[in-house]
Amino acid sequence: MLADCDAGTPTAEVAAKYRVSASWVRRLKQRRREAGETAPRVQRHGSPPKWAEHAEAIRASVSEAPDAPLEEHRRRLGLDLGISTLWRAIDALGLTLKRN
Repeated sequence: MLADCDAGTPTAEVAAKYRVSASWVRRLKQRRREAGETAPRVQRHGSPPKWAEHAEAIRASVSEAPDAPLEEHRRRLGLDLGISTLWRAIDALGLTLKRN
């Protein structure tokens, strides 16, 4: 992309060629000019989920009682998690619950 810019291709054409916005191309050129950076930046993904440190306990609870409702798992685990959060944790861990 920067090679196209260096060859004199207008910013709008470079943006269209690579399917990005013209402002993104301008920012990329500015970053190279001011900081010498051309590599992609490291993505920051925020803090780990609230349930992450309890992953093994969640796994154990689901394997012991796969037919128990989410409220029962929450009670058994004794965690201060909402039902939706517990469901997202179970889903993220690749676990499944039995349906009645």
